Amino acid sequence: MLIFTQYLSLPANASVDKILFTLPLWSFERLKSRYRFELDDGQVVFIQLKRGTILQDGDILQTETGECLKIIAKPEPVLTITTSDRHLLLRTVYHLGNRHVPVEITPDYLRIAPDPVLQQMLEHLGVDFIAEIQPFYPEIGAYHQH
Repeated sequence: MLIFTQYLSLPANASVDKILFTLPLWSFERLKSRYRFELDDGQVVFIQLKRGTILQDGDILQTETGECLKIIAKPEPVLTITTSDRHLLLRTVYHLGNRHVPVEITPDYLRIAPDPVLQQMLEHLGVDFIAEIQPFYPEIGAYHQH
């Protein structure tokens, strides 16, 4: 059993020698600071981090004895929203935010979890969207810190 209790804050070009494995997590799993996972080989892994920690793709966690794991964003069902009208894209962000929906925001597209009610809203707004399986990186909020 491995218990990962430390979040490593590393420079982007740093390398970690003791990475045992990567742990693919869906977006909702990356929101949990306490979690139990069973790996494919039956090994049990616990994450016990400071309350409120939100994990991001590429984060490194460490046990007290120095073993590390790397978090990766697991592809999941999403709706990818596009439009050539920048104003319409901004309006769409407003309407999704007004519904407190987790949204991945980029200059070219928005991404949300599939939802039939939101799909109707997107159709009404006139944006294009497609169902995909992609890593999902919703905004983490203005007050988040590791």
